[in-house]
Amino acid sequence: MVLRFTLFSVLILGLVGFLGVAWIGLRPAPTPQEMVAAPVRGSYLSAARPIRAGSLLRPDDITSVELDVATVPPEARRDTPQSRAELVGQMALRPVGQGSPFMAEDFLRPGDRGFLAALLAPGMRAASIGVDAISGISGLIWPGDRVDVVLTQTIGDETVPLERRIAGQTVLIDSRVIAIDQAIVQGAVGDGPEANRQVRTVTLEVAPHAAERLAVAARLGRLSLTIRASADREGDAVQETDSVTWGGDVSPALRAAPGTVTNPRPIQVHLGGNRREEFRF
Repeated sequence: MVLRFTLFSVLILGLVGFLGVAWIGLRPAPTPQEMVAAPVRGSYLSAARPIRAGSLLRPDDITSVELDVATVPPEARRDTPQSRAELVGQMALRPVGQGSPFMAEDFLRPGDRGFLAALLAPGMRAASIGVDAISGISGLIWPGDRVDVVLTQTIGDETVPLERRIAGQTVLIDSRVIAIDQAIVQGAVGDGPEANRQVRTVTLEVAPHAAERLAVAARLGRLSLTIRASADREGDAVQETDSVTWGGDVSPALRAAPGTVTNPRPIQVHLGGNRREEFRF
């Protein structure tokens, strides 16, 4: 009885095995898509914030996003240190939404033909001014920053009161920096000797009349740059101001210096007939 039961069990197991092998053999081969256990993902460079057309990319505009490689166009930029360094300073040819991967055709590189002309807004001009390590904010200015230009001049006429011989005035307001020296990008020069070079020229985007004003100001005295807050509203045109700060407004010592007349009084001297002259002491 036991022998018969054992034989019957072996026959059943053999039949099940045979049917399983036959099912596997007759089953169609899996497609390549079915053979992929999980999608392959990769890191791609994308916009950390909305990027407007005409903007110059800064390091904080760039972030990384994980995407399915099969769904990303081949023009998308992979996240590598070299790709990040190359993107800094490139100009957006079209708007890029936050989180969207960067495509090669979305940007124009510095040095490409027509880059500077494409960077300027319609009707605007590129004007350069000379700066030193102090007046140029010690190399902390980047293309894309917005700055004011301050003129400081000394009046050499010794008849002018001492407190009025030095004057400061903001001659340009809210002007966009488009280049540092001969490079459109500052800071993307690596760690070599050029990384610590002294900035000598800053190129600004200005209106035609403002370019003339800037050229005259460069002949009158020393030009300095002040960086505007990013929260300030960006104007469509460079503005001007007539406010003047005199040396006496800053230093009371100049007003109190010996021989300085704060409010000179006119004295009229009659020389006879209808002749008279006015003197100030």
